[in-house]
Amino acid sequence: MGIQRHGLSIGIDRVNNDFFLTLKATGKLTHQDYETISPMIDSALAELKQAKVKAFVDASELEGWELRAAWDDFKLGLKHGNHFVKIAIIGNKQWQALAAKVGRWFVSGEVEFFEDENAALQWLSE
Repeated sequence: MGIQRHGLSIGIDRVNNDFFLTLKATGKLTHQDYETISPMIDSALAELKQAKVKAFVDASELEGWELRAAWDDFKLGLKHGNHFVKIAIIGNKQWQALAAKVGRWFVSGEVEFFEDENAALQWLSE
């Protein structure tokens, strides 16, 4: 059996003078992935001094969600959707672009999908 890599990583990146919350999704996400990362996201957002956050989400290696993980993702969006002023999602699949459009319904800020990382970072910096 081969190695199945999946999960979410979280960080804070600085591009020029802007700070972004960064998330990288890999593989097919599970409920256990969300049980691990959700408290980290809660903590990261609670510690930020700014009321509104810009986020960079790298979904280029995301294959999808298990059903319960999709529900976890939905709940996380509802819980923190009002914290974000801009979310740039980078991916390479048409369903990811569609998921970004659906995500706009649950986030108070702007959500845009990009296939090019530099274009996403440029948009976040505007």
